[in-house]
Amino acid sequence: MALAAGRLRHRVVIQTPERVQDSAGYLETIWVNVAEVWAAIEPLSVREFIASQQMQSAITARITIRYREGLTAQMRIVHSARNRIYNPQGWLADPESGLEYLTAPCSEGVNDGD
Repeated sequence: MALAAGRLRHRVVIQTPERVQDSAGYLETIWVNVAEVWAAIEPLSVREFIASQQMQSAITARITIRYREGLTAQMRIVHSARNRIYNPQGWLADPESGLEYLTAPCSEGVNDGD
């Protein structure tokens, strides 16, 4: 089943954490942009949300993007238009080719103003 381009209507930025030393010598984490992509952001249905709560998971949304290499669960997805940050719990390849799209079950992160 092909991924319809119309589903990917949200512009998001994928970021990766990077540890840097500040002027006082302390390590801090900054977020570095990896890619700006189109995505489908879908909130979980009530049934899926209840199931995730029973598994003690904080999954609140599912985000789908076109396939790309190198994504990890340590990254985050920033949806500036809605002032939301999502933390992917992993990236699942499409079941047919594994190369068309990726889906990430996500919890909401904290917008710390970076």
